[in-house]
Amino acid sequence: MIEQRGPYVYRKRCQKDNITFHPNNTVSYREYRQYFFEPSMSVGNESDIVTIPNMLVLGAAVMLQDLPYAVRLMISTTFKTFKEGPFLTKTVEELMWGYDSKLVEFLNKYLPGMLPSTGKFGLFAEFNNSNTGLFTIHTGQDDIKNVHRVDSWNGLTELNYWRTPQCNMINGTAGQMWPPFMTKESTLPFYSPDACRSMELIYQRPGHMKGSLTTDIQSGLLNVSSCRHNSPVFISHPHFFNADPVLLDFVQGLAPTEEEHASSSTFTRKLAYL
Repeated sequence: MIEQRGPYVYRKRCQKDNITFHPNNTVSYREYRQYFFEPSMSVGNESDIVTIPNMLVLGAAVMLQDLPYAVRLMISTTFKTFKEGPFLTKTVEELMWGYDSKLVEFLNKYLPGMLPSTGKFGLFAEFNNSNTGLFTIHTGQDDIKNVHRVDSWNGLTELNYWRTPQCNMINGTAGQMWPPFMTKESTLPFYSPDACRSMELIYQRPGHMKGSLTTDIQSGLLNVSSCRHNSPVFISHPHFFNADPVLLDFVQGLAPTEEEHASSSTFTRKLAYL
């Protein structure tokens, strides 16, 4: 049975760089982000010790299943040698931002390219001090309805991660502002590089827009493996909120509620800023 720890809250600071305006009323930029722990808003500290599934081992096991038996046997022996099991106990800071791992060093040496990082391994190690790619967006100078709408991302006008043209579409804005004078019936589409696809916010109540997670498998789960180095990675709301109830049968200790686990955003309707 699992036990919830946290939440651990981080404040994200964003800074746009390499800003370039183009003659067709678009502007390109890269947005760099940094995360800072907020103790006053968290329940616990980064020094808290927690136990979670060892995603490095479990992910590697799935990725290796189609390799020759000799390779799989070598990796299995390596797991035992480095005393890597299905669960991992570390501090919150180590799990979030990375820790030294002899297993990571071994895999990078003998199976280069298998892991997305050659340094420390952490859930968000590659996010801190990184950028979200090259965005080219419309300024809205010629038509205010186009303000902040994405023209391309990393030079692409559509993705190649998904099986259908609809899922590969880059819709909406970059997720920080939308055209002004929205109504309650308006949806706010945006492209999320972290989710590897377009999403949308739907009006819920005054002051709040509810996040909508479109999925390809069981309701409430989004498979992002194709844009995460083919690692078996899925994202969902906390506690599988709004997901297929059958998922709760596999994990004891989950109790999803809208108040604690739903995603929402607050923005000014006339200016359409988050």
